[in-house]
Amino acid sequence: MIRVEHLSKKFGELAVLKDISIRIGKGEVISIIGPSGTGKSTFLRCLNLLDRPSGGSIVIDGTDILDPRSNVPKVRQKMNMVFQSFNLFTHLSILENLTIAPIKLRSMAKADAEQKALDLLKLVGLAEKADNYPDELSGGQKQRIAIARCLAMEPEIILFDEPTSALDPTMVSEVLAVIRRLAKDGMTMLIVTHEMDFARDVSSRVLYMDEGFIYEEGTPEQIFENPQREKTKAFIHRVRSLGFSITSPHYDLYAMNAEIEAFCEKQILPRKTRHNLLLLVEELLQIHEPLLPATALDLTISYSEKKESLDLVMENTGEAMNLLDKGHLPDELGLNIISHLAERIDYRRVDGKNRLMLSLKKG
Repeated sequence: MIRVEHLSKKFGELAVLKDISIRIGKGEVISIIGPSGTGKSTFLRCLNLLDRPSGGSIVIDGTDILDPRSNVPKVRQKMNMVFQSFNLFTHLSILENLTIAPIKLRSMAKADAEQKALDLLKLVGLAEKADNYPDELSGGQKQRIAIARCLAMEPEIILFDEPTSALDPTMVSEVLAVIRRLAKDGMTMLIVTHEMDFARDVSSRVLYMDEGFIYEEGTPEQIFENPQREKTKAFIHRVRSLGFSITSPHYDLYAMNAEIEAFCEKQILPRKTRHNLLLLVEELLQIHEPLLPATALDLTISYSEKKESLDLVMENTGEAMNLLDKGHLPDELGLNIISHLAERIDYRRVDGKNRLMLSLKKG
């Protein structure tokens, strides 16, 4: 139904989209997730030609809409868009908001357009608001009206640009319920959203976008339960990290501890957790110190908000060795302390480096 190949978009020298390629079948529901500023909304606006792409092709039902010879208005009637800011006409009643486009653009008789509008208002649960004006409605009601107005043009594809981001949390569920209904009815939809549970529940596929690329894609189960790439994992698990590079035995332990304390406070971690983390880091550094400065150490502390877990990764170059093997330890006291504090300890040789991964025990 939709085939996008090598799509790019620049605003001046800023490349917002970089080589986007994807195929979307009829009836698919595609959720697009990722950090802010990574091109998600621009991607939708390019599909609808609200922003003209800088390169590539967009083919809808066999028609390249970027070809100057194509009938873009006709093709665009197949695709409609719902914005985060509603974009309702405030001087028109709700009924008029829904009928103006079918009457003017599709030459529909007024009576037919009004009957269609009333049917759609029933679909979104707002038939009683037909004679009201947008300023008399809540944010959730406005967005449901915006969806009904979109459906009034009988599109085959609907693009949703963060449809709940302007809403209070109490109003989000009523809008998502309408979108779920459309998905159940087989509507083809692309949805930019920050509602992860909704994306998991309603999507046939999920795209994770980062830095203007489709960085990873897959089924909801693949993306949310078993993401393969590091940025996807960090985003899904809401991971925040703190890193250190230690190249000298004369590193400033006090400054490092202060940074770790500040990191823990920012995540609102319990005092006992902070204490155990500092102790674990200190023991790991003591084990590695004899190798400095010949072998530098990279230490990363990561906190997953979703899992409520703290992980440490210690990497160093040099010959293959697990520093927690008894043969490399000056005594077993340090290993006993680390084993007591760590829930998981894993050693791997990755890209010519020794990588030691530990998870701090909870509680």
